[in-house]
Amino acid sequence: MRLYHGQVSAVAGELARTLSKEDHLEIEPANLAEVQMDIESVLKEYIRLDRELNSRARDIQSSEGGSFARIKSRLARRKGVDVHDDPIGYIIDQLIDIFFHSHFVNEVFADDRTLRLTMKPILERYMSVQEELDEEVRDKIKNLEEGSREWEVEYEKVMGRLKRTKNLE
Repeated sequence: MRLYHGQVSAVAGELARTLSKEDHLEIEPANLAEVQMDIESVLKEYIRLDRELNSRARDIQSSEGGSFARIKSRLARRKGVDVHDDPIGYIIDQLIDIFFHSHFVNEVFADDRTLRLTMKPILERYMSVQEELDEEVRDKIKNLEEGSREWEVEYEKVMGRLKRTKNLE
């Protein structure tokens, strides 16, 4: 599961509107945009942290070898975050924290469990785009033998084109 920078505004807007509409958060209509920016800041920080962990994990993997997933998970645990094993849970924890500290949220009416149940499907829907893109790319290049050099090159080209078309990056 991955969150793309191009999705941040849409995700933040939907979360802010949904939480306000369902009376989980009391937000003055004039402050809705500010709450959306608070949410965007959490999402952008998650993307930055995930990229940093990916980069460091790739560096370690290239120099020492080992499983990328294990290396990234170890790095995340050292930082005291769970962005690898439970990225949605991590994001939701950060969002709940920011709701209690935001000057633009007047009151939090829902308990943590209710907030999680409301936010999780929204985040899952946006973060599952990677799997959908992968399926679409594989469908477009099914005439090539998977694993071949030609397949790898074409996969990257088609994936890049789809991301640009869908304004993900």
